[in-house]
Amino acid sequence: MKNAAQVILAPVITEKSTGLKEASRILCFRVARKANKIEIRHAVEQLFKVKVAEVRTMNAHGKVKRMGRYAGRRSDWKKAYVTLAEGQKMIEYFEGA
Repeated sequence: MKNAAQVILAPVITEKSTGLKEASRILCFRVARKANKIEIRHAVEQLFKVKVAEVRTMNAHGKVKRMGRYAGRRSDWKKAYVTLAEGQKMIEYFEGA
């Protein structure tokens, strides 16, 4: 895991993550499953030009989905909660839109 774009896959935009972003300066990202906390920290700092105070990770298990009588399973994925350091500007996902 060397490239920052391979570590940080996408922001997770839900009600919970938006509330955390506004209240506690915590960002939520979907990250590569093999990425560790140090790689995630460096990737966020490199991509968004901010200082990171803390990184927490979580493995999310894929849900079982059915289509008629056939059952399939979504892939497992990893989520990272990144806390920005004090005095850092908050990242806006939709600035260009």
